[in-house]
Amino acid sequence: MSGSLPPRLVISAPQGRSGKTIVSIGLCAALKRRGVAVQPFKKGRDYIDPSWLTAASGRDCRNLDTVLMPGEAMLASFYRACQGAGVAVIEGAMGLYDGIDASAKGSTAHVARLLTAPVILVVNAARMTNSVAAMVGGYQNFEPDTGIAGVILNNVAGSRHEQKLVTAIERHCKIPVVGCVPKDASLSITERHLGLVPYGEGGREEIIDRICDGTVKYLRFDDIMDIARRAGEVCLSHMPVPEHKTATVKLGVIRDNIFTFYYPDNLEALEQAGADLVFVDSVHDRNLPDVDGLYIGGGFPELFLPELEANTGLRRSIAQAVENGLPVYAECAGLMYLCRDIRWRSKRYEMVGAIPAEVELCQRPQGHGYVQVEVAGDNPLLPAGQTFWGHEFHHSRLLCPGGLKFAYRLTRGHGVDGRHDGIVYKNVLASYTHLHALGVPGWADAFVSLMFRARQRSFSIMKS
Repeated sequence: MSGSLPPRLVISAPQGRSGKTIVSIGLCAALKRRGVAVQPFKKGRDYIDPSWLTAASGRDCRNLDTVLMPGEAMLASFYRACQGAGVAVIEGAMGLYDGIDASAKGSTAHVARLLTAPVILVVNAARMTNSVAAMVGGYQNFEPDTGIAGVILNNVAGSRHEQKLVTAIERHCKIPVVGCVPKDASLSITERHLGLVPYGEGGREEIIDRICDGTVKYLRFDDIMDIARRAGEVCLSHMPVPEHKTATVKLGVIRDNIFTFYYPDNLEALEQAGADLVFVDSVHDRNLPDVDGLYIGGGFPELFLPELEANTGLRRSIAQAVENGLPVYAECAGLMYLCRDIRWRSKRYEMVGAIPAEVELCQRPQGHGYVQVEVAGDNPLLPAGQTFWGHEFHHSRLLCPGGLKFAYRLTRGHGVDGRHDGIVYKNVLASYTHLHALGVPGWADAFVSLMFRARQRSFSIMKS
């Protein structure tokens, strides 16, 4: 692979909840208004912030995560996504130097260095003045190879406060302040336990317009673009270009305002492997369409349990297809949906019933963070002995999971019971673990191959 990358920058912060998501959304929307093609990215294992960045920019937000995927695969994905873009905006996660362990592997700073992208630090400036320079200076010196090139100040109390902050940073840190955002309740989005509410569930264009209007008043866009243009060169050689096979199977994907957690790279990998995607609505579609397999991603089913239960036609259609051998891959909310029922707030809601287990929703997370998987049991998709990194975040648990067949042994993470994940039933593989196709490169080909074989067997049975 050869070619160049567009101007790019990383929006990070000293810690989470500093305002970097609102800044990133506003920056993407404002640049788009100016006629700039903006390619957004989100560092880390996230579905929710990317949904807003996608809506703000008009281009699919991609995830960059050196834990979930090899560095070369990440760079290749970055290059492909940037085609036709005038600038790339990468929103960080947590604090700039926060990684999976003490080595800071997978941190936003690590990704910024791989991309030779300058960093703009969003600092929550509430209740401090000169101390802001000590904070920014500490971040500059912690890993000097990480190029912190500018600062955006958030929660600025007024003009006097702003003057003191800007003077301290520019005098002691020698980098510009490229935005000062005041305390403003309109520059916010409703939050829930995972962070922001997903755009597909509660997002409206006027929310992005409101954030954009506010951002335009407080950010210095010409200076920000000048910083983006300082990005260095990246070696793009020896990066394979994925082969796009002719579609051979139809894959149903339940994608609506309930099941929203899908990585664009996963869907593209399935298309490249030969799947024609057919989107299914879990509330309004009364029967499963004529498909050769089914993919059910994550989301927040607990907010729509009466609606899911009411659609008995689709639930029964899926259950019968599973019994007939339909290949199904499901993650987290998809796993919950395939179970017999979900219990929440002393009520029980019937689900598909393909997996003989009940789900209980809990107040506290039952699994949270990166997961390290070893494929240890027979299953329809992945070879025994394969290892990969995934992630989980679930507030539910399976009641009495004894008797279930598991494909995954976990060396890190919780999964179903603290040791196992990846429930196998016929041609179903369902887990709390989310995987990324760039970190499990054989997954998409194996899924399409399984669907093709299952369809051939079905034709053979019909002819006999």
